[in-house]
Amino acid sequence: MKLKVLALSFALAAGMFAANAQETYKGNDVFVGIGGGIISVYNGGFNTPSVYGNIMVGKWITPSFGARAVIGGPFQTLDPKNGNAYDVNKTNPRGYKNQLFGELNLDAILNLSNVFADDLAKFDVYVFAGPTVNFSKENTKFKNGQDAVAVIVQESNAFKARFGATAGLGLGYNITDAFALALEGRVGVTPSIFGDASQYRKAEATGRVTLNAIYTIGGKHGKYARAAAAAAAAGYLSKEAAEALAKEYAAKHPVIQEKVVEKEVVKEVVKEVSKEIPSSTAVFFSKGKATLTEADKARLNLFAEGIKGVDSDFVINGYADKKTGSVKTNQTLSEKRAQAVYDYLVSQGVPASKLSKNAEGGVGPIFFNNDALSRTVIIKTK
Repeated sequence: MKLKVLALSFALAAGMFAANAQETYKGNDVFVGIGGGIISVYNGGFNTPSVYGNIMVGKWITPSFGARAVIGGPFQTLDPKNGNAYDVNKTNPRGYKNQLFGELNLDAILNLSNVFADDLAKFDVYVFAGPTVNFSKENTKFKNGQDAVAVIVQESNAFKARFGATAGLGLGYNITDAFALALEGRVGVTPSIFGDASQYRKAEATGRVTLNAIYTIGGKHGKYARAAAAAAAAGYLSKEAAEALAKEYAAKHPVIQEKVVEKEVVKEVVKEVSKEIPSSTAVFFSKGKATLTEADKARLNLFAEGIKGVDSDFVINGYADKKTGSVKTNQTLSEKRAQAVYDYLVSQGVPASKLSKNAEGGVGPIFFNNDALSRTVIIKTK
């Protein structure tokens, strides 16, 4: 059983790094956590629970895949049960209350919420698995013989490390972009920390339930509003596009809205106003879509009015998010997005001779490590 769990954990870890090779790094996303709960040994039935605590440090390599190290302990309890070994001078099976131990778990994490959700979810449902090692004294070992009643063991204070594997399921709630509470259940299989006294001395199962407080340094939900503002400053987005994107993100995530104080600005009326020629703009699409919304059409109407009669040519570049979809699907999707924008601009009176289009297929984050911002069409002057 232990070998099967080990094989599963290493397969999950290998899958994580294989997927990471095809996905793009997203954000800093280093996290730390602390939690507490209970642990119970399964040995002919569940034993009396003991106090269990853990601390962790890890990193989300992509929105869906991560890795972490978890240190746990400090107690396990083994109730006296039939099947356990006996002391030399006792007729009852051996038991231990609150035996000290420590463990180190290395987990590969798969966030199911971010695999199936279009946007990063408020709730996180995730699975994890990986190798484990625990440390304690040997506790008991067999003597060279048996009496007429039962197997006899003797105490041993030798230090011992035991290797195995664990796996589990977690349910987290993101209170803010940076802080979350997560309820986790973990099952592990290792040689028993109670030594030869345990009837499952070679492969004893343990179960833990913990409530963890987790803090992600810098937040883990993507910074749409700041990315949009930076993109506008760099000339990739028009002011209108940046404002629309910031408002969309603020509506979805009100916990991080910044207070905006509007100031009344009195401008001097000038009879002659020079026309500002837009050099670029962008339209953003939902996951797997190539259709224009009313907001997109309004933005393109303004852009079309701005470039009519201008002695410049423009190129329409279509993109898709490499994180979702195959290479072929993303290439087709980027073509459809570019074509949709091209057709609409022509319908608004922009000469087709001034427009050309390219399909770039699936790409990594274009704007500051936000995968969703790669589902776009960018129009720029040639």
